[in-house]
Amino acid sequence: MPDPKPVPTHPALALDDTVHQRVRLGILTVLSETRECKFGTLRDELGLTDGNLNRHLRILEQAELLQVIKGYEGRRPCTWLRLTRQGRAALRAEVTALEQLVARLRNAPVDEPEADA
Repeated sequence: MPDPKPVPTHPALALDDTVHQRVRLGILTVLSETRECKFGTLRDELGLTDGNLNRHLRILEQAELLQVIKGYEGRRPCTWLRLTRQGRAALRAEVTALEQLVARLRNAPVDEPEADA
C-alpha cells in the first residue's frame, strides 16, 4: 500500500509567535549581524525605550534565543546581548517561512478588475 501523501500546510503555520513579533524579529536580526551588541546600541537602532526593549529581551532570553551578559565597561555598568545557536536557527526558520509566503504570493493569480457593465 502506498504511503499517504503528507497534508500540505500553509507557510504561515511555520511562523513562530515568539520570533515573529515585530520588535523581537528586529532584535534577532540586529544581533545576527554581529557577535554581540550593547543594550544601548540595540535600543537606539530599533528606536525603543529601555523598558520596552527589556520586556522583549526577557521573552527572548526565556526562550533561550539570546544571552544577556552583564558587566562593566570601566566603572560603568554595561549589558551586552548575544544571539544563541538556537536563536540563529529560529531566525533562519522564520526567514524561510516568510520566503515561502512571499513565493506563494508571487505565484498567486493576479486579480483582474471587473469590467464595467
